[in-house]
Amino acid sequence: MPTYLIVEQLLNGLQFGVMLFLSAAGLTLIFGVMGLINLAHGSLYMIGAFAAAAVAGATGSFVMALAASLAAAAAAGALVEILVIRRLYDRDHLDQVLATFALILIFSEGTRWMFGSFPLFLDVPSYLSGPVTLPGGIQYPLYRLTIIGIGLAIAAGLFLLIARTRIGIRIRAGEADREMIAALGVDISKLYTLVFALGAALAGLSGALVGAIQSVQVGMGEPVLILAFVVIVIGGIGSIKGALVGSLLVGLTDTFGRILLPVAFGTFMEPSAANSVGAALASMSIYLLMAVVLIVRPTGLYGRA
Repeated sequence: MPTYLIVEQLLNGLQFGVMLFLSAAGLTLIFGVMGLINLAHGSLYMIGAFAAAAVAGATGSFVMALAASLAAAAAAGALVEILVIRRLYDRDHLDQVLATFALILIFSEGTRWMFGSFPLFLDVPSYLSGPVTLPGGIQYPLYRLTIIGIGLAIAAGLFLLIARTRIGIRIRAGEADREMIAALGVDISKLYTLVFALGAALAGLSGALVGAIQSVQVGMGEPVLILAFVVIVIGGIGSIKGALVGSLLVGLTDTFGRILLPVAFGTFMEPSAANSVGAALASMSIYLLMAVVLIVRPTGLYGRA
C-alpha cells in the first residue's frame, strides 16, 4: 500500500475516532457518574445537527451554527434530565431503557414534524474547504483536519475540567459516592443536570461537525449511539481517557478494515465478492475488537472493577 494512502487512512481513522469521542465522552460521563443507561443520547446528537443546519441556513454563519448545536443540545439535555431522567435514578435499569427509548421516538417524530422527512445539508464554510498540503506532498481536506484539532482540544479541556477544577472534583466524587457528597452539602440535582447538559452539548457538537460531511436526517444518531456504547465498553465506563483511547481504536480499526480486508480477500476471490465480504467483515471488526478487550480486561482498558 502506498505511503500516501496509509497516511490518508490514518487521518481518516483519527477523524472518525475524535468524532466518536465527542459522543462517547458525554455518554461515559452520564453512565459513570449517574449510573444511567441513556439510549436517547443519539437523539441529542441529531438535535445538534438539525439546529446547526437550521441556523446555518438562516444566517450563513458556520460558527453560529456550531454555537446553536451546543446550545440546543445542552438545553434539550437539561430539560430531559429535569423532567424525565431525574425520576429514574433510583429505578431499575429496565425502566431507564424503556423511558429513554421512548425519548428516541419522541425526538424522532418531533424533529420530523419540525423539519420534515427530507435530509438537510450543512455546507463546509469556504475558509475550511479545499485540501491542505501535508509534509511529503500529501493533500488532505482542511475541514477533516479541523475536526481532528477540535476533537483533541476538547479532549484536553475535558481532562483539565475533570482533573483540575472544583466541578471536576465534584463529578468524580459523585461517581464514587453520591450519598456522601450530598451529605457534604453539594446539590446533587444541579450537578447531575450540569453533567447531563455537558454530555448532551458534546453530542450535539459532534452531530453538527459530521453534518457538514454527510446529510442531516432523522435517525442519524442511532448508529452513533451503538458505536459510542462500543467505545465506552472498550475504554471502560466512566473514564474520559478510556473514551478517547477506545474511540481512536474503533476509528482506526474500522477505517483500515474497510481498506485492507477487501484487498486481502481479493487475492483469492472475485473483486465484487471480495469487496462485499471485506466490507461485511470490516463492519464486524470493531465488535471483534470489543470482544477481545473484554476477554483480556472485562472492565475495559481503563475501567475500574
